Amino acid sequence: MPESPESAPPAGPAPSAAGPEAAGPTRLPTAVLVLGVAVFALGTSEFMLSGLLPEVADDLNVSIPSAGLLISAFAIGMVIGAPVLAVATQRLPRRVTLIGLLAVFGIGHVVGALSSGYALLFASRVVSALACAGFWAVGAAVAISLVPVHARARAMAVMIGGLSIANIAGVPGGAFLGQHLGWRSSFWAVTLMTAVALVGVVLFVPRDSGGGGGTGADGARLRLADELRVFKDGAVLLAMATVVAFAAGTFCLFSYLAPLLTDVTGLSESWVPAVLALYGAGALAGTMIGGRVADAHMFGTLYTGLGGAAAVLATLALTARFAVAAVLLSGLLGLASFLVAPALNARIFNVAEGAPTLAGASATSSFNTGNTLGPWVGGLVINAGLGYVWTAWVGALIALIGLGLAFAQSRLSAHRSQVIAAGGQPVSSESSAVTL
Repeated sequence: MPESPESAPPAGPAPSAAGPEAAGPTRLPTAVLVLGVAVFALGTSEFMLSGLLPEVADDLNVSIPSAGLLISAFAIGMVIGAPVLAVATQRLPRRVTLIGLLAVFGIGHVVGALSSGYALLFASRVVSALACAGFWAVGAAVAISLVPVHARARAMAVMIGGLSIANIAGVPGGAFLGQHLGWRSSFWAVTLMTAVALVGVVLFVPRDSGGGGGTGADGARLRLADELRVFKDGAVLLAMATVVAFAAGTFCLFSYLAPLLTDVTGLSESWVPAVLALYGAGALAGTMIGGRVADAHMFGTLYTGLGGAAAVLATLALTARFAVAAVLLSGLLGLASFLVAPALNARIFNVAEGAPTLAGASATSSFNTGNTLGPWVGGLVINAGLGYVWTAWVGALIALIGLGLAFAQSRLSAHRSQVIAAGGQPVSSESSAVTL
């Protein structure tokens, strides 16, 4: 199977003749680790309301579905906010942008904690989502700019790892605080974590991290036009579509994992947090493994993760009535699904080398688009009377579509490598990829 290691886009530093491996292992800068800590705070906020809906609904005197719209508002804000904030802050130094976005995110949680009504809390969630999306987009671009090309997936694994740890520790911790000290205490906890991350960004992210926007309006418009032009490239669109399929396939089932475990498997509700934590642990392990191997084996990682996720989902659909199988497969789903996450993010940066800011925004928006589509498709399946098990079958089908898109990326990369080897002109920044 041909495979592109994504080793050296021409816009970056030239690698040694022996390839990335010759450079030896790269120690990630402290700034990248700080960005991972910030993502932990952001990820905790993004998902914590799923465990606080009854408390929020009771306190604000709204229905559970109305409280659930606070989660949807955050997801939609992430989809829209990433490209909008990336463009709006293009002329600002990236370090300044990160500081400003974290400050807005923290203030949004202060407002949320002090909200006396549903409307103000809803507005605070939208503002927080916009800041979160912007931070993800710009932070990813900064992380990529601080490491060599052959360490990109590792850098992205640190950021995505922050999200995985949020699912393991931050989200259950937020639910625990909300249940014992009131839901507002969770917002204060996120505010505190955001303040810690803000100090870390101020202290450790270099002032010239990845550059910034132009000093003149005309220059900024030209750079934005150049970045937008990259998204006419089929390789970029394929990479984005693969991210959407990965997230949609995973969250088609994961969004309804709790009722599947209780209504189909027959587990008590007390088991659900443990199984969700097991999924999160699998996701963290997959992220770390993927970050280690994806830089050298980009497409192999994509095939293994997406194919494995499809296989796990199909097996779960067949064995959902057996408790041991359902629990173990939940952990394996996290492992297989998030094995591809660093590779998918690094891949977008590799093929969109000419659009470093919008590449991060595109990865964020693509993930959250899938995160929105997956639960919606799963809801359609359930409302059609097919039951929770069919969310696993449909998720497996979507993961297989992602696998097909990854194969199409591999074929396109191989074709472009052949064009260059024959003396043709590269058609995108991935053109330096080689076929093994």
